[in-house]
Amino acid sequence: MPEHRRTFLKQSGLGTLAVALPHASAAEEPKRDSPGQTLAVSGTSGVAPKDAYLADLVEMMKTPWPKNRTVNIVFHGHSVPAGFFKTPFVDTFNAYPHLVHKGLKKRFPHAVINGIVTAIGGENSVPGAERFEAEVLCHRPDLLTIDYALNDRGPGLERARAAWGSMIERAAARGIRVILLTPTPDEAHRPDDLEEPLNQHAEQIRNLAAEYGVGLVDSLAGFDRYQKQGRDVKDLLSQINHPNRKGHDIVTRRFLDWFPA
Repeated sequence: MPEHRRTFLKQSGLGTLAVALPHASAAEEPKRDSPGQTLAVSGTSGVAPKDAYLADLVEMMKTPWPKNRTVNIVFHGHSVPAGFFKTPFVDTFNAYPHLVHKGLKKRFPHAVINGIVTAIGGENSVPGAERFEAEVLCHRPDLLTIDYALNDRGPGLERARAAWGSMIERAAARGIRVILLTPTPDEAHRPDDLEEPLNQHAEQIRNLAAEYGVGLVDSLAGFDRYQKQGRDVKDLLSQINHPNRKGHDIVTRRFLDWFPA
């Protein structure tokens, strides 16, 4: 059978580069997107529009059997998407990956959705990028989320940016939609403090979403709004650096905004 190819675009100082990648034939995998589909990875596109970025996935989730198919959503990151509350307690069913899955099923009752969590407690984006091929892309996600900033203060901004960019580009090359998450806070978080590393990582993630034209769930902005109303961030935490159910609800609401019914 002829080999289909998929391309993606990336802006650079030399102009727009088109990279062609092999696409498995229909005999090798179920049809997940159209051959030759282009995903923009651009330095000027801005954050993807909520009303259009996931439109094809939303339509699939609205489609009843026998014309639908399974939609795979992979949640990649550290202890927060892994479900850690007060360590070592893991409260999977009150963490945002499960809450998003549950919210999508309520919104799209005909959908077949797999919520797959590849997050590891204590990990930052550098090892997360290293295991990306073997432990994330192997699930053939339709949508990938990345949530590492809380732990990326360890390796720092430069190494984190390289790791996030690597994962975004490898996902885009396979036609996978991507949503980046800014961090949930810890007890010491100070909204609007430009010198605070957590705020710096959040801003870097916002810039990456705009640079690559992918989705953004600005979790930290939701927590900052709560604090700026004069309320204590500890209300939203189960321990010094993990959200409780109320904190996960903030992330979930912002996440579900990307799936208009």
